[in-house]
Amino acid sequence: MTTVNRGVGVLLLTSLTAMIAGAAVAVPSGLTLNPSDLGATLGAVHDRVALHLVELALDVLGWLALTAAGLLVTGRPAGGLLAAAGLAGLLHDAGNLAVTQLTGEPAAALAVLLLAKWTVNLAGLLWVAATAFARPGWGGLAACVSGAAAVVLPWTSGLAGPGPAVEQLGYALHLPIMIWWGGYGVKALAGRSDVGDGGRHDVLTGPLG
Repeated sequence: MTTVNRGVGVLLLTSLTAMIAGAAVAVPSGLTLNPSDLGATLGAVHDRVALHLVELALDVLGWLALTAAGLLVTGRPAGGLLAAAGLAGLLHDAGNLAVTQLTGEPAAALAVLLLAKWTVNLAGLLWVAATAFARPGWGGLAACVSGAAAVVLPWTSGLAGPGPAVEQLGYALHLPIMIWWGGYGVKALAGRSDVGDGGRHDVLTGPLG
């Protein structure tokens, strides 16, 4: 069981690191791919396609690691929800990758971008649910509230959809969820996944061995 815990820890920390690195590439480069500013989005992808692919590779690594962490956990709702969040995130990246082939077809690109944005919103919702099922304590519950606000945020913009500033606020609101799981990963890697149960029980994988 300790080996499984440490494997989950490595994967969660890999996921956190890769996603933060991907955001560090995308945000300052204008590659967050916001559908509300389609011209600028497609222009950024066209002009910085290599950087876009680097960011996508990092993001794919992050979602893959999250999926694998969830799949290592059997018989626990948090594990299944974590894996489902990872799969939804990978679908989001598949849409963003397709946009590289659609920079000359704005109508098709817009449809793909919208689908990708709502898929990553689903990933955020599943990630919040996984956190709630992991018996997270007060800090984790606060992270769940922040993550839930990030999921709701796109709906506040109506038919126009969230602009770049609102989208980046959503990233910031979801950061506490990522940090909480990063903290869990550190404890799991150290063989002391004591979140929520004083060290007697691992909230994801069962009794600690």
